[in-house]
Amino acid sequence: MTTTTVSLAQMTIAHGDLAANHASAQGLAREAADRGSDLFLLPELWSSGYDLERADALASEYPGGSFAVMREIAQREQMTVVGSVLEAQPQGIANCAAAFAADGALLGRYRKLHLFRLLDEDRYLIEGGETKILELGWCRAGLQICYDLRFPELSRQYALAGADLLLFPAEWPAVRVEHWRALLRARAIENQCFVLACNGAGMSGSLEIGGHSAIINPWGERLAEGGSEATLLTAELDLTAVSQAREIIPVYQDRREDVYGSLQPTTTAAPSLKPAAQPAPVSAPIVNG
Repeated sequence: MTTTTVSLAQMTIAHGDLAANHASAQGLAREAADRGSDLFLLPELWSSGYDLERADALASEYPGGSFAVMREIAQREQMTVVGSVLEAQPQGIANCAAAFAADGALLGRYRKLHLFRLLDEDRYLIEGGETKILELGWCRAGLQICYDLRFPELSRQYALAGADLLLFPAEWPAVRVEHWRALLRARAIENQCFVLACNGAGMSGSLEIGGHSAIINPWGERLAEGGSEATLLTAELDLTAVSQAREIIPVYQDRREDVYGSLQPTTTAAPSLKPAAQPAPVSAPIVNG
């Protein structure tokens, strides 16, 4: 397969309302299937929103709850489905991105590595400890979640491991949506791969989520981008664009691993490794991303 069709469900997430969000996802998936989509990407915590104080009640234990809804959508609509939900584990609650193939088989799960402390994720959630590349048949895809976007080394490691596609379910805030837009293009350009990034839109509880979900090619061109309202984005990907970009500009052949390792943090130049101090009050709300 050299081309594939993908859809992103930029939905307004009903804060803490599992039934309403399940219904929204199912409706958008039906439309995505009608458009011939091979892959359907949902936002971060699409089934619950950031109702972390009720995480124990809203979390799903695999393979039930919201995981089961995703599997049912994949089987009914005959497409790969990816999205992040609250996952109940013996050690606590994780922000878990799961992917299901069209036959309902689990392709993989990824727990968010970088917890956003300014939203108290580190209080309510447990961090992940492993990366995950999905073997989709037509390409390899690296899974990340929202705040992970700010850590370029993770995307680069996925690309070095053979990922052609980076997947980002997110609930990125409207107040910093320009960061989101810039960083997504950067990850596509610097890694010479496709980026699929699905954000929520509108108000979810007290958070205004910024929308602007995007499908970006290896040259940083936006094949599709949402606005600030709920929508379904669809685009066709020409998968040969990855190898073409890497042949024209041979970044991976020109990397200097022999030198990079010689750089060592210094006490004057290195960022502080101490726990972050409590931020001073600011006029804009501090929310995810």
